[in-house]
Amino acid sequence: MRWSVLLWLSLAMLFAMSLWFSATAVGPLLQIHWDLTRPQVAWLTMAVQLGFVAGALASALMNLPDLWEPRKLVAGGALTGAALNAAIPFFHVGFGVAVALRFTTGMTLALVYPVGMKIMATWTREHRGLGLGLLVGALTVGSASPHLVNGLGGVTEWKPVMYAVSALAVAGAVMAWNVGHLGPHRTGSAPFNWHHMRHALTTRSLRLANFGYLGHMWELYAMWTWIPVFLLSVYASQPDTAPHAGRYAAFSTFTVIALGGLGSLLAGRLADRWGRCNTTMLSMIVSGACALSIGLVGAGRPMVATFVALLWGFAIVADSAQFSTAVSELAQPAYMGTQLTTQTAMGFLLTMASIQLVPIVNEVGGWAWAFGMLALGPVFGTASMALLKRSPQAVRLAGGRG
Repeated sequence: MRWSVLLWLSLAMLFAMSLWFSATAVGPLLQIHWDLTRPQVAWLTMAVQLGFVAGALASALMNLPDLWEPRKLVAGGALTGAALNAAIPFFHVGFGVAVALRFTTGMTLALVYPVGMKIMATWTREHRGLGLGLLVGALTVGSASPHLVNGLGGVTEWKPVMYAVSALAVAGAVMAWNVGHLGPHRTGSAPFNWHHMRHALTTRSLRLANFGYLGHMWELYAMWTWIPVFLLSVYASQPDTAPHAGRYAAFSTFTVIALGGLGSLLAGRLADRWGRCNTTMLSMIVSGACALSIGLVGAGRPMVATFVALLWGFAIVADSAQFSTAVSELAQPAYMGTQLTTQTAMGFLLTMASIQLVPIVNEVGGWAWAFGMLALGPVFGTASMALLKRSPQAVRLAGGRG
């Protein structure tokens, strides 16, 4: 029963969260369609990030994940997001309206991802790292799926991609409604108390776990946003890959991002046995090394660039669920949903800076400096988790394994 629910819930997350990168996947086509600059293309992703932060903060302030029935929040968020996403091609909107619709789509996804984590946590205890790893893995594959749809569509039309992704999100909403019930480890409803948001930074153990998450997020979404552009430029630079550079970049980007789903699942199993701190530090060391090297060794070498990108995609998501799992173990049970929502809000707010900085640094120093800058996040995150590992509160993580 338990793992059946978790698998169906993860599939619902996969379909619903495909909305996140629906416009990013067809960014090159939209750039031509709307005559956009590269910073404007970045706003197709950043608008979702900003909307997610706004929605997450509002949700956390009102303690919605701890007061309302979670499956209704997830299903409602996915269904509304699907409608907003489909409105872009259906109403033939321009760039400005599209950004506004992407912002509101991000707000709806704040009711999907953090609340889904809370549901998952109520179904697990000793295997919570694996459970949340499965959920984040599904989210990762869902985020990658628009690139697959894009590649299968021949990267010539953007509207069918948007419609297909909305259809997936509707399917996710139906699944969440049917399977998104709280599990046996649920707690009672919590009274409204916005002060529990500040515990994310005033409680030392939570602060260190959240600092680790912030280091992870500095790197993650900037990589996801710009790796297709980097790979496209690498494939286009070589005569043997240039004729099909767009298709190669779409399929490669899907594989790079989706491989993080496997990384998240394996890291979840490892963290339950080896400890959250050890697992997250190992993951950040590997992903930081990839950030430092890919621009140096991959420029002009499609095979090398693809290999490093695949390793990076595997490692960069592997630790993600374990930061959330750590917060779920360190927070007061009645306010777990609020703490998880606060964590994600802080992380996605930080991504606004790194996503915007990558093209600026790239213009000045190239991809080596642009991606190398992202390694600062894993360095900070690894140091934070090392401190958490040595703290007395580490005994509350992974059944005492830290």
